[in-house]
Amino acid sequence: MDKLNPRPTRILLTGANGFLGQKCTDVIVKQTNFELCCTSQSAQKNPNKEGYSFYQLDLLDQLELNKLITNFKPTHIIHCAALTSVELCEDNPTLCDQLNVQLPAHLAAKAKENNIHLTFLSTDFVFDGQSGPYEEMAACNPCNAYGISKLNAEKAILATGCRAAILRTILVYGVIADKKRSNLVLWAKNKLEAKEAINVVNDQWRMPTWVDDLAQACLLTVQKNAEGIYHISSEKRYSILEAVYDVADYWKLDKSLIQSISAADIGQQDNRPKETGFIIDKAKRELGFRPTAFRESLSIIDQQIKDLTH
Repeated sequence: MDKLNPRPTRILLTGANGFLGQKCTDVIVKQTNFELCCTSQSAQKNPNKEGYSFYQLDLLDQLELNKLITNFKPTHIIHCAALTSVELCEDNPTLCDQLNVQLPAHLAAKAKENNIHLTFLSTDFVFDGQSGPYEEMAACNPCNAYGISKLNAEKAILATGCRAAILRTILVYGVIADKKRSNLVLWAKNKLEAKEAINVVNDQWRMPTWVDDLAQACLLTVQKNAEGIYHISSEKRYSILEAVYDVADYWKLDKSLIQSISAADIGQQDNRPKETGFIIDKAKRELGFRPTAFRESLSIIDQQIKDLTH
């Protein structure tokens, strides 16, 4: 690379219509020194359409995907596209393998071939939840097809020898302009505001990850060309029930509508890890990642919701 005329940073973002994909788009377009190309299988859904190009593309169509990579010439790929539903992964093993394992393996091979840096999104579900919180090198033992597929993808990516950052994350929440995208916080807030009773699991523990923090972590891996596995989450562990109680407390909603249930009550005692949570020292040290506390994020989300409705 010519140090006087370095190659401009060109990011190909997959899964751009997804929750994280839309937030990453919004974060990246604010950077003046990046060129961004977004792609998704469905028509563009992000209300923010300025400052980047968008291509509707079935990522399983390797010819079209390869053509896009050849034409755009990315220096970096942020791969957000995935089949993330535990139940869909169980019910559609072929599609799960195609989207969650074969596709990232193909992208990693193309990254190796073209000296592209790859950022891949993985999950706390690579762990069985018996001994969290976890460091990056802790033994993996997924308890569902989704976790297995993500672990297999991690292994496939690392096997190519491409320059890659693997970001594992937990229970992503927050708000984006696309009102059709929901998550734990918005689901609980909207249901309770509508005076609807909700069932919330009391015996699963997580460190929820604010989508703004996760998008920032993706940007940091690009800026630093980081390589290896990184754990990205907040630092305080909550039961799902405790997190929902905090949501109710912040927006002053009726907590009597919250019904405490066990994972066994909804058939999740075996196919969801009981206690995850991450030790994020490596991400803080090497990426400069600084997570936002859950309760602090709720006040920012409140303002974001107000800004989006004006």
